[in-house]
Amino acid sequence: MSWFIVGCCLVLAGWALVLALRNTSVTFNQLIGAGVIEVALIAQMIVAGVSLGGGHELGDPVTFWGYLITALVMMPVAAVVAFAERSRWSSVVLAVAAAVLIVMQIRVNQVWMMS
Repeated sequence: MSWFIVGCCLVLAGWALVLALRNTSVTFNQLIGAGVIEVALIAQMIVAGVSLGGGHELGDPVTFWGYLITALVMMPVAAVVAFAERSRWSSVVLAVAAAVLIVMQIRVNQVWMMS
């Protein structure tokens, strides 16, 4: 699940970066892409909760859940800021949020694998 989210974030970050370089604001289709990422993050949290309920042990559950919850909140906040700021900076905000989510997903995967 993490790698699917990373792939989606790479596409969204690249798309937003291209629009930022073209001095264009975020499009509605990009916000739909952010929504797809959000749904994938919710699914990831559900799968993680079921796995942990089934006996999977985590070395550092606070860090793991902290990353997941922060990731879940980050994209909607970035989407609201991008929608409110109707300039090229809206594309930059979305690209940065997607890039940060990539790093967070890699870290979530590391914490999951350490246990």
